[in-house]
Amino acid sequence: MKVGLYFGSFNPIHVGHLIIANHVANNTELNQVWFIISPQNPLKKEKTLLNEHHRKRLIDICIEGERKLRTSNVEFKLPKPSYTINTLTYLEEKYPQHQFSIIMGSDSFSNIPNWKNYEALLKNYEIYIYKRLGFKVKDISGARIKVLQAPLLDISSSHIRKLIHLKKSIRFLVPDAAVEEIDRHQYYN
Repeated sequence: MKVGLYFGSFNPIHVGHLIIANHVANNTELNQVWFIISPQNPLKKEKTLLNEHHRKRLIDICIEGERKLRTSNVEFKLPKPSYTINTLTYLEEKYPQHQFSIIMGSDSFSNIPNWKNYEALLKNYEIYIYKRLGFKVKDISGARIKVLQAPLLDISSSHIRKLIHLKKSIRFLVPDAAVEEIDRHQYYN
């Protein structure tokens, strides 16, 4: 099975993430898209992160019933901070029957030279790139990239957290089921 790995903090998940995952799942040859929740991204501050199990729960309730989308807690079991190359190595050992690819925005792709063992990622994995405003996709020699014509949405988790802090509505930015969960548990307050 061909599986696209969509890495991120998803702090919190929002409709932009879900639209991208759905678009990739339905407009590529990938059989499934897995949300890989990073408990600690080495390039982000940990103090702003909601507990990884709560972030996974939010994604689970948003994708319930979607057969091509699933969540993975694989990085919860791996050493922190999370490095994509380590996660891929682990997944290949655990699921040798699957062929893994990476899904990322053009903003992340422009930063890939700062990633651990990025040369191995470029050489060994197909990378599906969706465009983000202000970040052009530059071809890197040897990289197996596919640029997607996915919907462009300028929504960020940090903006959503700010709205929650200011006690403003996040409706329509986050699926209703996740809004209810965030409200019920007072996440990000």
